[in-house]
Amino acid sequence: MADQGERAHSSVRAYRGDGVTVLYDVRRCTHFAECVRGLPAVFDVKQRPWVQPAGAPAEMVAEVVRRCPTGALHFELDDGPPEAPDRPTRVRAVPDGPVTLRGELTIETAHGELTDVRAALCRCGLTENQPFCDQQCKRAGWKSRTT
Repeated sequence: MADQGERAHSSVRAYRGDGVTVLYDVRRCTHFAECVRGLPAVFDVKQRPWVQPAGAPAEMVAEVVRRCPTGALHFELDDGPPEAPDRPTRVRAVPDGPVTLRGELTIETAHGELTDVRAALCRCGLTENQPFCDQQCKRAGWKSRTT
């Protein structure tokens, strides 16, 4: 989970439900839509607020949040442990997109060091949210090299 120092410098919103709080950082969201596909009763972009954690049991909400590859979504269970990092750490280059990481991460940002369990880092160099991907690659038509 993102540490408190990073939260103070980001646009994180908290959505409270029964037994779980979902944290959302719009600046890190690249719209992979794992949340929307995984639990549409909780994550519905046509509703306001778009995150409604009371729409499902806390552990189901947490499981879908764990699927978010960017770290834009995190959860805090009232009666449970924090999200554990994947071991070993996994790194994946998304075709024509970011590098996604899952594991025990320490990331240098403009606001200092961030500890997290998931992130999507810019690969094209065009992002305005270094080191995170902000989809500038798609807007610019950037393509990853193929071999």
